[in-house]
Amino acid sequence: QVQLVESGGGLVQAGGSLRLSCAASGRIPPVNDMGWFRQAPGREREFVARIGPIGAAVYADSVKDRFTISRGDDRDTVYLQMNSLKVEDTGVYYCMFRPGTYWGQGTQVTVSS
Repeated sequence: QVQLVESGGGLVQAGGSLRLSCAASGRIPPVNDMGWFRQAPGREREFVARIGPIGAAVYADSVKDRFTISRGDDRDTVYLQMNSLKVEDTGVYYCMFRPGTYWGQGTQVTVSS
């Protein structure tokens, strides 16, 4: 089992920045992917970004060049630096861990105009 705890969400004006964190604990396989998904009200959960075991990152087109995903030195923490936030970035952001596909509880990000 892997447990994920997210933090860092909040309310920010359009154009601002937020940094999300996700800490993994439990029985963590040394080779893993971690990432972020988000879900806006009335919409399906969508992919935001993913980082592989050696740091290769993949982004959704909608956040490319604005968001940066990275791992902490302990390799079991992942960050999502979100810059130039837009109203459409509003939603609940969920941390994801694979293998096994585990999810965090979600953290709310609200971007106001």
